[in-house]
Parts: sequence; C-alpha cells; structure tokens
Amino acid sequence: MTAIGLLGGSFNPAHEGHLHISLYALKLLGLDAVWWMVSPQNPLKSTNGMAPLAERLAGAEKVVGRHPRIRVTDIERHLGTRYTADTVAALKTRFPQVRFVWLMGTDNLLQVHRWQEWEKIYRSVPIAVLDRPPRGNNIKSCRALERFRDRLLPQDEAARLKNARLPAWTILHIPLNSQSATAIRETRKLRI
Repeated sequence: MTAIGLLGGSFNPAHEGHLHISLYALKLLGLDAVWWMVSPQNPLKSTNGMAPLAERLAGAEKVVGRHPRIRVTDIERHLGTRYTADTVAALKTRFPQVRFVWLMGTDNLLQVHRWQEWEKIYRSVPIAVLDRPPRGNNIKSCRALERFRDRLLPQDEAARLKNARLPAWTILHIPLNSQSATAIRETRKLRI
C-alpha cells in the first residue's frame, strides 16, 4: 500500500522549513511521497496578509523544485473542504488504496485541540509531529498529548506508524530549521 504524508497549511509563504520537515518525514516514516496541501484559507487564520492561493502555490512549487517525491497541490479547493477532518475523510474515500499520514509541526500540536473535530483526525489517520523551534514547544501540557498519550509511538518505532492501529501518532525530534512564514512576512514588510 502506498504511504503518503499530508502537510497542510497556508504556505504563506512556503519556505525551506517546510521542505526540511518533509524530507525528514520521508526518511523516518518510510513514506512514498509527501503532498503539500496549500489551503485556500486556514479557518484559524486571518485573511489579512494572506497572499492569493495562486501565489502561494507557485511559491511552494519553487521551494520544492523538482523533488520527485514531494507534490504541491490545492486539492482542498477541488474537494471543497475547509477543515482537516473533512479533507482527510474525502481523501480516504477518493484514494482507498493509499495510507495517509498527517504531518504537522509541534507548533500546531499545541493548538490542534482548536481544530474542527480534532479527535476524529487522530482516529482517522496516523499523525507525525515534527519538531519546530523552539525545541519541544512546551508540548508536555498540550491537550492532544493528554488525550492520546497511550497511543504515542516512540520515535525509534516511527517507521511502523503508517501501518499502526489507529489512533497512532509519534513525535519526531529532528534537527531544527528556524525559518518561519511569519518571520519571512515581517522581513518583507521591513523592505517595503
């Protein structure tokens, strides 16, 4: 069965940090590919300062370059989904032969409990959380860890995540890449 990592987000803009975690996910999780799902609009983010979807897609494609196993897509726009739980359900229906793994940074782990039907996501797909600065992001107090602590795989078992009984998730402590979309946008403002 093909295993594909799903990295969703605004990608406003895409940067080397996204590529960094994608490459580690491919390696440590034994994935066949990673899809960058550029969201038309993250429901938890303001539209202020949000670049048009076409611009964000083009920026993501530039960062990915010709990497053969990373694909940039606006599939949520085509599916007509807005929330991750709905997107995952639609993808599993459309591609029943694929084992999807949700990828996110520790920064998102801290607020995943604010996502629409967040517990359903944990029960629908394996989840890999990759370190983002600052290291660990104080995840010991996050609601997801409290709720699904007993389903957390140690990092040295991460390669079996894609085939694990759900819910299943892991936290990958990888070398940090300090790039962030927020910092890039702030630097661009200063240049204007």
